[in-house]
Amino acid sequence: MPALPFTAPALLAPMDGVTDPCFRDLVLERNPATALGGAFTEFARVNRGALTRRMLRKQLGPTRHAAPVGLQLLGADVEAVALTAARAEEAGAPVVDLNFGCPAKGALRTCAGSALLDEPRKIEALVRACFDAVHRVPVTAKIRAGGDDDSALEDIARAAEAGGASLLTVHCRTRAEGYADTADWERLRRAVDAVDIPVCGNGGVDRHEDLARVRDETGCAYAMVGRGAMADPWIFSGREVDALEAARFLQEYAEQMERNGAPRAALAGRLKQLLRHWRAGGLVDDRRGAWLAADAETLLRSVADAADAPVVLGADA
Repeated sequence: MPALPFTAPALLAPMDGVTDPCFRDLVLERNPATALGGAFTEFARVNRGALTRRMLRKQLGPTRHAAPVGLQLLGADVEAVALTAARAEEAGAPVVDLNFGCPAKGALRTCAGSALLDEPRKIEALVRACFDAVHRVPVTAKIRAGGDDDSALEDIARAAEAGGASLLTVHCRTRAEGYADTADWERLRRAVDAVDIPVCGNGGVDRHEDLARVRDETGCAYAMVGRGAMADPWIFSGREVDALEAARFLQEYAEQMERNGAPRAALAGRLKQLLRHWRAGGLVDDRRGAWLAADAETLLRSVADAADAPVVLGADA
């Protein structure tokens, strides 16, 4: 079984609509590989045949970092997902991760993501097919603690292991719980006890100190951060930044998105997605409401002013 390439036990979670190359690169640049051990792409949806190498390279982005970026796949067609896994390896992915946790309606409609939590044998089959399709890189699996409840957690975990997963990431909420504020870490301990492969704990890791705490309390080998990294991109190193540095992250994020062709309304929407959670530097403590309510031009100007920088490149023609 190929070795896991991660450089540290803290990982950036795959988040649809968040962990595109722009956001990932900024986070990876700000946390050394000794603190942030790896990241994952947004899921690449496999629902109309296998994805091309060109599409997969776009998901990975052009920049390579000391810490690896795994490519996550979401789909239910065993042959198409396995062929995509093989192409992902050829495209340069150091890890192929399979998504069995997404609770979004689109995933459920195609019987993918967390819909598969009700079918452990299908999870095993998908992992096995991908394991057989790749040659040099590990296949990992990301699950939730269950569908409607957590009674099948151990069965789901063992299914992923039986298929050949090198790492099991467990989001400690069920599909029914969605993204509720509560996070039951006892479920992570149950998964650790159920399998022999390393387990990565996900959910409720909101502060730097939680990275060690979740591992100490559950026995997980790795800890994964999702919304905590949206609140504080420096969560992995634990570095405290001031409001100016925090604003410059947001400004650089906006600039990179615009260079990549994002319309200003879209990049303002991405900024607001972060601002709903943002905690770093105390930047938005007293202006979160105003920034979230602002139109795109006002928001971009406000972020540029806070960053002591020019407003992002020109307005839409």
